[in-house]
Amino acid sequence: MKRAPPGSAVPDDEADLFRREMRDVAPARPANRVAHAGALPPPIPVHRLEDERAVLEELARLAGGTDDIEIEEDHAYLRPGLPREVLRKLRRVHWVVQDELDLHGLTGDEAAAATARFLAEGVRRGIRCLRVIHGKGLGSRNREPVLKGRIRKLLARKSEVLAYCEPPPTHGGSGAVIVLLDAKAGP
Repeated sequence: MKRAPPGSAVPDDEADLFRREMRDVAPARPANRVAHAGALPPPIPVHRLEDERAVLEELARLAGGTDDIEIEEDHAYLRPGLPREVLRKLRRVHWVVQDELDLHGLTGDEAAAATARFLAEGVRRGIRCLRVIHGKGLGSRNREPVLKGRIRKLLARKSEVLAYCEPPPTHGGSGAVIVLLDAKAGP
């Protein structure tokens, strides 16, 4: 039998011959195999999450305690041993504020827990400077700031907090606090 040169159409007599020979052929049965859906989801670090939750609960408990931490000025904190220049730069918003947390509308316990989570996440992400907006207390009973003192006590107890201060009015004034985190505390 003569073959057609490559690139040319198959002659009708060969196509007919092929169809005749294949008329009783049935498709092959599919293989007995399972097709997996794809990659598995990443594992959930259960123990790490439990540890973090326990730490956050402890921080929230400490922040609500009656024992007052000694803070020289209510509007600023500087970790002992650090130069006053750090606080001066922080007051002038020398470092870029990389993230912020607004606590308006939260109770004291909710605000303490949210702040502790926010700081832990900031450390994990390698953030250096944060702003926590606690409000001036204008919407609270007796128009007294409820969250201001509690949040600042919590911040002073955190080992990764180097300093915090009340920012200038353009950055929140007495209704906020700018926090400088230890860069070495991150990942």
